[in-house]
Amino acid sequence: RRTKMESLLAAAAAGVEPFPSVDKCDASGRGSHAVAADLDGTLLRSRSPFPYYALVAFETGGWPRLLLLLLLAPLATLLGIAASEAAAVRVLVFAATAGARVSSIESAAQAVLPRFYAADVHPGAWRVFSACSRRRVVLTSTPRIMAEPFLRECLGADAVAGTELATWRGRATGMVHTRRGVLVGRRKAEALHEIFDEDGDVPDVGLGDRRSDYPFMCQCKEAYIVPSAPVEAVSMDQLRRQVIFHDGRLALRPTPLAALLTVLWCPAGFVLACLRIAAGALLPMPWVYYAFWALGVRVVVKGSPPPRAGSTAGRTGVLFACSHRTLLDPIFLSAALGRPVAAVTYSLSRLSEMLSPIRTVRLSRNRVTDAAMITRLLQEGDLAICPEGTTSREPFLLRFSALFAELTDEVVPVAMESRMGMFHGTTARGWKGMDPFYFFMNPSPVYTVTFLSKLPSELTCSSGGRPSHEVANYIQRLIAATLSYQCTSLTRKDKYRALAGNDGIVDVKPMNKLGVECSFTTQTEKRNNR
Repeated sequence: RRTKMESLLAAAAAGVEPFPSVDKCDASGRGSHAVAADLDGTLLRSRSPFPYYALVAFETGGWPRLLLLLLLAPLATLLGIAASEAAAVRVLVFAATAGARVSSIESAAQAVLPRFYAADVHPGAWRVFSACSRRRVVLTSTPRIMAEPFLRECLGADAVAGTELATWRGRATGMVHTRRGVLVGRRKAEALHEIFDEDGDVPDVGLGDRRSDYPFMCQCKEAYIVPSAPVEAVSMDQLRRQVIFHDGRLALRPTPLAALLTVLWCPAGFVLACLRIAAGALLPMPWVYYAFWALGVRVVVKGSPPPRAGSTAGRTGVLFACSHRTLLDPIFLSAALGRPVAAVTYSLSRLSEMLSPIRTVRLSRNRVTDAAMITRLLQEGDLAICPEGTTSREPFLLRFSALFAELTDEVVPVAMESRMGMFHGTTARGWKGMDPFYFFMNPSPVYTVTFLSKLPSELTCSSGGRPSHEVANYIQRLIAATLSYQCTSLTRKDKYRALAGNDGIVDVKPMNKLGVECSFTTQTEKRNNR
């Protein structure tokens, strides 16, 4: 093997690529084959791991840690060129993880990184990797804790070997584990040997993209190089598991330039967000639409908004059934209508409640209590409700609760759509009180409010005799068709279990002696507040 390795390096030094391109690999009939592949530049199109370290840095330490990573990134690049790939990885690991809780890194790897990894999968490498079904192994210099959730769940990897972080009392020290060090070069070959040594087998196919991958590629029966030529990423619906739920505040891929712009924008963006929130909270609702436009927030209204509910005896208000993108949905609905519309919500931070320019009412998740409350609110006027029960970022609609369909026939479906270029205005793991600030920190956010036709009486529960779940499903399909989204049967519980490890249940404390309801938080918020 050493002689073979020396000949490969000599060929590479002479400018001759010793391995054929992955495009020449026939992927048919490889169901009984095992494959070993590198990550950056091989399974992923990008050869630079910086964006993924930047995501971890921002999630664990905010913009100060992201700034530290930016300051040390040039040093990492120089070391990678002048010294070794391992030295560059050590600098990136230190900047992104030093002092961070291991649980925070694990949480970011589970809830944030998969969405960005999934958008960067190399088509040639994935074609071969997915075809080998017997055993799939990934060897990477990236810390295993960062890459393993995505590789196992979305790419179907059976084993992942990566750089191990050194920890102390539940926190990362910023160093790598001393026994194995950074997993590059011959260390990848050693890790591959350990994985396959159990049954004396060797991989049938090896995939790499650089000279430091040659040692482990030499151990494979056949090996292919992934060229660095630009290619279109694999469509995410072709992966083993599509990413529907994801978290994190950064909406754009944090390349070095994008990360620098984000850090520079944060102070000015926060001031702008405060100004936008103040305009929405203090100005009369008919003025809010124009104030938002003046401050760079575009509100696009489509369809024909229904008139205000009349005061005729026995007539109830209109119930607006909205798709749920952010907690600001009812506010932009009110801005589009030019009048405040009350909203019911399952989870709202006390700060967001204080800043809200419209009336918000908390639901208890007790069906009888909530039905009585919604009925009372409809008798007072129009009401906005988001039947999904939680927000969703991707083009999917979660299952609609059927409760609203049982309470009124005056239902107007509303398709809400938001576009954010820099920050996400929702979170499942962080403090929800910052959601409106992050949304309004975007340089030019856009909200599209599409009013659909009022639900025909023959399709309602009371007048048409339709089952409530049938009405709810119909409205879900109608909104999904308007937005070109997909309907799912997933729920709020599925989202919080995937992203935060809990059911997203709201703990509501009883009222005090003055009749004032005490504060409430979700299980995730309660943990973050501590």
